[in-house]
Amino acid sequence: MSVSQFLKQRAVNIVVGGSYTLSNWLDAKGKPRSFACRTSRVSPFRMIVDVPVVGRIGESITSYFGDFGTLQGRISDTVAGGFLLELAMDQAMRARMSNQLTWLEKRQKDATIQDARKQARIVPSSPHSMLTFGDGSLHSCFVIDMSVSGVAVSADVQPAIGTPLAVGACVGRVVRHLPSGFAVQFVAPVNRGELERRIARPAPPRSSGPRSAEARLAHADAAPVVDEIWPGADDAAVASSS
Repeated sequence: MSVSQFLKQRAVNIVVGGSYTLSNWLDAKGKPRSFACRTSRVSPFRMIVDVPVVGRIGESITSYFGDFGTLQGRISDTVAGGFLLELAMDQAMRARMSNQLTWLEKRQKDATIQDARKQARIVPSSPHSMLTFGDGSLHSCFVIDMSVSGVAVSADVQPAIGTPLAVGACVGRVVRHLPSGFAVQFVAPVNRGELERRIARPAPPRSSGPRSAEARLAHADAAPVVDEIWPGADDAAVASSS
């Protein structure tokens, strides 16, 4: 099925964070790499998933979502920054999925249910951004979540802890590796009202001026690292359903 066809079917427009593996993406030890992801539309048969690395049509996917558990499937269509996943389920599994979606849809409409975490993370409306490294290289990334002091991202690269870089227009350093990505602490806190705009905005072109990516990353390299506790991948994207 295509994405355009699925958009005409009955489904729930809901954001649920999770992770997934692609069979042809391996880490240094030869094991499948895990990437963060986020649903945007879900039914008991298929789902549209925003991702940092888009696989090929027909490729098998193993995914995990805190609200759904482990899901198997294959890619039937792709879009920019995402794919349509056909879910491999038996009748009983689809019935449970249908009940879960009904409950999640009700929870989504209930303004009295709030995130109980002490340090709330912000889930951006647009999860895609750009990483800029000190050598000027660019890599697209998926924003798991963010706060005024830093951001958790997933990408096809896994920079070493301490690496200076920019996420969108926000400069910082890698402070922690996560199961599906890594955490970046900003050089200075970002105004909450400007956070999403600055994260979503691609990094500016390289220039010789004092505000070039190299100059800003050099400043990040000189800044001290504060060892901040960051949430795990499952806790980073969505509030607990309990």
